Amino acid sequence: MKKHNFYAGPSILPEFTLTKTADAILDLDGSGLSLMSISHRSKEFIAVMEEAQALIKELLDVPSGYSVLFLGGGASLQFCMVPYNLLKVKAAYLNTGSWASKAIKEAKVFGEVIEVASSQDRNYSYIPKDFAVPEDADYFHITTNNTIYGTEIKTDLDVGPPLVADMSSDIFSRKLDISKYGLIYGGAQKNLGPAGVAFIIVKESILGGVDRVIPTILDYRTHIEKESMFNTPPVVPIYSSLQTLRWIRDMGGVDEIYKINVEKAGLLYDEINRNKLFKCTVEDPEDQSIMNVCFVMEEEYKELEENFLEFASQNGMVGIKGHRSVGGFRASLYNALPKESVEALISTMRDFERKS
Repeated sequence: MKKHNFYAGPSILPEFTLTKTADAILDLDGSGLSLMSISHRSKEFIAVMEEAQALIKELLDVPSGYSVLFLGGGASLQFCMVPYNLLKVKAAYLNTGSWASKAIKEAKVFGEVIEVASSQDRNYSYIPKDFAVPEDADYFHITTNNTIYGTEIKTDLDVGPPLVADMSSDIFSRKLDISKYGLIYGGAQKNLGPAGVAFIIVKESILGGVDRVIPTILDYRTHIEKESMFNTPPVVPIYSSLQTLRWIRDMGGVDEIYKINVEKAGLLYDEINRNKLFKCTVEDPEDQSIMNVCFVMEEEYKELEENFLEFASQNGMVGIKGHRSVGGFRASLYNALPKESVEALISTMRDFERKS
C-alpha cells in the first residue's frame, strides 16, 4: 500500500533529494568516498556549500548586503542567537503559538521584550491584526507559519524596526520580498532537508550594534566571515538541502511551487468545509495555513475521532493526528507532498463520511 506522508516535521522530502543523498552517502559524485566521510574543507564539500548558498539567493532573489548561513542547533538555537546579536534595549514579538512563545522566553534573558499582540486567548487559532510595533524596538520578531495551530502570515509586513522571521515551516512555499526582512531563519526539516541544520538569511548591516560580548560561535559575524565553516557544519543535511534547492529550481522556482501549494490546500479546505463530519480549527481563510491544515470532528461526531484515525491509517495516511494541544487532525502539505496524496486523503474522508 502506498503511504501518504503528512508528518509535520521531520517531514516528506522530494524523491529527488532522497535518491541523490542516498547515492552520495555511498559515493559522492564518483569520488570513491562517502559524503559522510569527506572533510568539510575538501573541494567537493566546499562546492556543495557554495552552490547551496547561491541557490537560496537565486530562488528567493536575495539582495546584495545579505549573507546566507547554514548552522547547527536548529531553529531553537536561533531563539537565543537573535537576541544575543540584536537586542540592545528592547525587542518586540508577535505571539502566535508555541514556537513564538519559546522565542519570547529566550529573548527575555537579554533585555526587555514587548509582546505587541497575542492570539493565546483563542488557543492561537488566528493571527492578530491591527497591532502597533514600537519604532524604537531593536527588532520585531514573527513566526510566519504555526505548525501546531495551522495559522500563517502570508504577506511581508512593513514595519520600522528590522523584521526577524522564523520561517521554519513555510520557507520556499511562496515568494518573499527579502528586502523587508533583517533576518530570516528556520530549521531545515520541513521544506528544505533533514533535521540537523538551520538556514539563516541575514542583512549584514544590522549586526554589530550590541555592547555585550558575544561568544565567538554565537556571533553571526563569525559565520559570515568563515562562510559557515567556523566549525564542522552538518554535512549530510546541507547536501540534502542542496538537492531540494535544485529540485525547486527544476520545478520552476518558488512561484510555481506556490501555485501547486495553493491548489493542494484549496482542495483540502474545500472538502473540510463540505464534509458534514469535519470543521477547520482556524475559521478565517485569511489566517489558514497552506502548509499545515488543522481540523477536528464536528461536535456531534466527536466520538468518531479515533475511528477516523484508524480508518485513515488503514488507507495509507501517515502523520495526520493533530498536536496534543489542539487535538483532531493535521495534514502537513509541504512542497514535496504530491497532489495525489491530498486527493487520497480527501477520498478517505469521503469514504468515512459515507460509512458513518
